[in-house]
Amino acid sequence: MAASSTPGGAVPSAPRPTPVVLRHPAWQAHWIGPKPPQPNTGAGLAPPDSRAPFARYLFRTSFTLDAVPDVVPARITADSRYVVLVNGRESGRGPIRSQPRRLTYDDLDLAPFAVPGENTLVVLVTYYGHANAFWQPAAANATLGRDAVLLFEADLGDRLLATDGSWQVLDPGAWQLAPSSGIDGIPVECLDARELPADWKTGASDAAWHPAQLVPATHLGSMARTQPPTDPYGPLLPRPIGPLDGDRLTATAATVAAPVVTPDDPHPVMRVRAYLSGPTGPTGPVTSRAAFPLELNPGPGRSQHLVVDMGRIVCGLVTLDLDAPRGARVDLMYREAPHAPGVPEALSVPNIGARYTARGFDDSFEAVEVNGFRYIHALVSADGPVRIDRITVREHLYPRVGNAYFKSSDPELDALYTAGVRTVALNSHDAFTDCPTREQRAWVGDGVVHQMVHLTTSTDWRLAWRYLELGNSPRADGILPMSVVGEIEQGGGTTIPDWSLHWLHGVHNLYRYTADRDRLAELAPTARRVLAWYLPYLTADGVLSDVPEWNLVDWSSVFATGASSILTALWARGLREYADISTLLNNRGDAAWAAGLWERARAGFDIFWDEGRGTYRDHIVRGTPQLATSQAAGAAAIVSGLAPVDRWNRIIDRVMDPARLVTRSWIGGDGTYDEQKILDELRGVRRVDWDAEEEIVRAEPFLSYLVHDAAALTGRTADLVRSLRSWSVFLHDGYDTFGECWGWGSPVHGWSATPTRDLVTHILGVTPGEPGFGRARIAPAYQVLERAEGAVPTPAGLLSVSFDTAGVEVDSPVPYVLVLPDGEEGEHGPGRMRLAFA
Repeated sequence: MAASSTPGGAVPSAPRPTPVVLRHPAWQAHWIGPKPPQPNTGAGLAPPDSRAPFARYLFRTSFTLDAVPDVVPARITADSRYVVLVNGRESGRGPIRSQPRRLTYDDLDLAPFAVPGENTLVVLVTYYGHANAFWQPAAANATLGRDAVLLFEADLGDRLLATDGSWQVLDPGAWQLAPSSGIDGIPVECLDARELPADWKTGASDAAWHPAQLVPATHLGSMARTQPPTDPYGPLLPRPIGPLDGDRLTATAATVAAPVVTPDDPHPVMRVRAYLSGPTGPTGPVTSRAAFPLELNPGPGRSQHLVVDMGRIVCGLVTLDLDAPRGARVDLMYREAPHAPGVPEALSVPNIGARYTARGFDDSFEAVEVNGFRYIHALVSADGPVRIDRITVREHLYPRVGNAYFKSSDPELDALYTAGVRTVALNSHDAFTDCPTREQRAWVGDGVVHQMVHLTTSTDWRLAWRYLELGNSPRADGILPMSVVGEIEQGGGTTIPDWSLHWLHGVHNLYRYTADRDRLAELAPTARRVLAWYLPYLTADGVLSDVPEWNLVDWSSVFATGASSILTALWARGLREYADISTLLNNRGDAAWAAGLWERARAGFDIFWDEGRGTYRDHIVRGTPQLATSQAAGAAAIVSGLAPVDRWNRIIDRVMDPARLVTRSWIGGDGTYDEQKILDELRGVRRVDWDAEEEIVRAEPFLSYLVHDAAALTGRTADLVRSLRSWSVFLHDGYDTFGECWGWGSPVHGWSATPTRDLVTHILGVTPGEPGFGRARIAPAYQVLERAEGAVPTPAGLLSVSFDTAGVEVDSPVPYVLVLPDGEEGEHGPGRMRLAFA
């Protein structure tokens, strides 16, 4: 072999934003609200007896600049959300989701929006009133935390502009929320523009503004303080992630139906749905294809339906520009999939959309809420002509940073890499979300896959850390909520315990990729409490049994009742990972504690082994081994280290044998969630309709990350690649993302994106060789591809690898170990090197 070497360059691992620093580190601004505070009784010792309902308020002030400086630093936060406009131009929106006592603020620079002379600043503040998928109300004191509040200050050079009693507020009463039900968590906004001044963005000089009110914290010891830090919002923390952004996408054409009489409904989505399912829906009058601008003329008592296909799933803020008579109404319904006339709506169809009522001039609907969809159905009702000039979507997503990539001699695998990147992008908001369309919740288990994709495809790892920080919100007993920040965490009810173990795996991922001792030390106590939560369910044999609450594991039909091999193995993986972290933190006592429990689990785990079938059973009930086996059970046994190495190949032979795999779910199938299966599950009824002795229940896309890890550890990359190809089923008819489950669920679910991570770590073969990437390990899967190349983020910059049948080339900013096709390993320093195969 011949070798050559040249120095390699480093790329920053995260962008460095322009610092926005105010001269006064302590807040000078005051909390202001729309109404005089009305303290309840109780001196702040009990929860408030009431909270304000949903509302949107406008706050305004003005300032004068002789000249615009290079930077006008500002910072802002609000409860619940804000959009700030300077001279009518949006200059920021937030704050990001957080638990109320960990409320964050945003740094802004107003200079790009300011002008010499008079400037107008308007802030639209939303107060949700009731918890939803991404916000929960504060545990209010007698005044603060019960209604909308705003906090803002900007350094104008010679003076500070700060919220105080000189600001003005307007309650236009223009926005309402449609009623929600079931698992609906995304607000459906209804805007009556007749109640909103057309020039509201620039200050609405003729509107009935009144003075904003200072809102003090009112409780024993508060001293009626109106400036942070205050209860119930804590110290106010700086925003830990970058800004969200995206392209503006324009719909080019629509399908338009003839005017018909349509049913009325107070909910815009239900009204559109009633039209689609009724006799005058798409199967009725003839529809035609038309380009924008669209000329419509519904007529008195009638409506016209139009549908727009964005061509792929998009996620962001909808804008609809129109010219319509006063009182004209546009009801919007956002859909993931095309409408199928005559087919009943699936249980999982999102109830998302909006309503706009026209003022009759200067009309434009600009969404405040972020929505994900592919199709927009609009039902336009008006007595006179309506012209819809354009429909656009400004995507509002966390950006992928840097030039990481993967490409190979196999176009199918390249398409999977790209699809996973897009899938995670659509679920990277101010947190990792399950889906952009139906829920937008931050599930603490789902996000581990998003995190691994970020670590392997983006040089900005701040959202990967934020996933852990946001999830670090344990219940009083130490386990994590299944979803954080929202109605689920606020309720404090049933959780998915194993989701906490995936969160712990996320902590271990950052141990491997960054070795940031300070940040890991903040998370380690919660990781230990999660592991300790399981101890009451540990048997004398060292395995977990009869673990309560919702032991989901995966949407596949796995068993976790009785003594569970899967839960035991996931817990044991967590123990090993916590021991690693504790060792890095020089916490020898906890490392020994975790290692001891892992050893107990290893010693007892053999009770699940089935020698005849060469894999591990899902569970044992009252001492009786049960027949069911699954990919989840076999894979978890390998990745936890509980299965002896000499069994690994037998396990993979069994659980990745395509001829044995069956796809089953306890709650879904045939395109959607199954209502009867869900009712059966609630009653404790599970129907095994497969040959449990011979067949293996296949993991759904989420837990497939564990299956692929097990295959990679066993050296079975060919089986792994064959499995990856299954994800191609999602990529059809313009859909370029991975769906929730095999054959059902949403078409874009972040937890399904493991192929992207797998191609980087298991095929290109780049992983941390030691904690913090002080040394990389490069072990390409030479045998499965003729050629592959890519660039992978490390804290020191991008690491590039390419290989083909002639040799391998590496350009690395860190030392690395390179594994060759014959298994030989060699150590190399930073720089570029090419090795030719003999």
